[in-house]
Amino acid sequence: HDALRYGGCHLALGVPSKGDFAEVHSIDDLKSMGWSKDNPLKVVTGYHNTAKQFFEENGMSDQVAFLAADGALEAAPYMGCADIILDLVSTGTTLRENNLKEIVGGRVIESEGIMVASRRALKERPGLLEMVKQILERLEAHLKAEEFFLVTTNIRAESESEIADQMLQNGIGGLQGPTVSPVFSSGLRSQRLYAASVCVRKKNLHDTIKSLRGMGGTGVLVSELTYIFDEEPWRWTELLKKLED
Repeated sequence: HDALRYGGCHLALGVPSKGDFAEVHSIDDLKSMGWSKDNPLKVVTGYHNTAKQFFEENGMSDQVAFLAADGALEAAPYMGCADIILDLVSTGTTLRENNLKEIVGGRVIESEGIMVASRRALKERPGLLEMVKQILERLEAHLKAEEFFLVTTNIRAESESEIADQMLQNGIGGLQGPTVSPVFSSGLRSQRLYAASVCVRKKNLHDTIKSLRGMGGTGVLVSELTYIFDEEPWRWTELLKKLED
């Protein structure tokens, strides 16, 4: 599975935001600081091979010295052990807390979580394929749910079908159409009051609320969704095809 949208991070340079590096805002600024074989840029990282390739591609192969360190690399520049760091960055909070910054052109690799499986194990290990199917279904259901909100509102009308027609005419169709049901109060049906629920793409939320209000909608509720289970996920079908090859 190559699109989990989970564990997203990137490998990037962390450069001091003060001192000699205060005016360094790009990889070109870093290169222009006069580094040489006798006065190399000291980079502490746990990714030496990737770092070596990155600086070679930027024309600095003979101007950099790579160092290793245990523990938090972010403290190395402050302690004078290195000039800059090359490490994984997620939110950037840790960099900022240690007076480090990212620079333009300083991102080396973009990364996120993926799921990898052994073709042989999937074919031969009892129960594994069914387990993978369940995992894929949950992953796909969660990823799809992240794109939507569930919107519910109360609307007065003569019938459920009247509200459904209005919503569909306004382009509020959700996944397979809106759900409309009568609202009850104190055990008795409220006169001509219905609750309408629909899944809405997050980017369309405010336009949808505006349309629902225009239809007389009140008490609009917006809820986060955890899962949206459809029919069998297409990745499962693709996996079965690959196993047949």
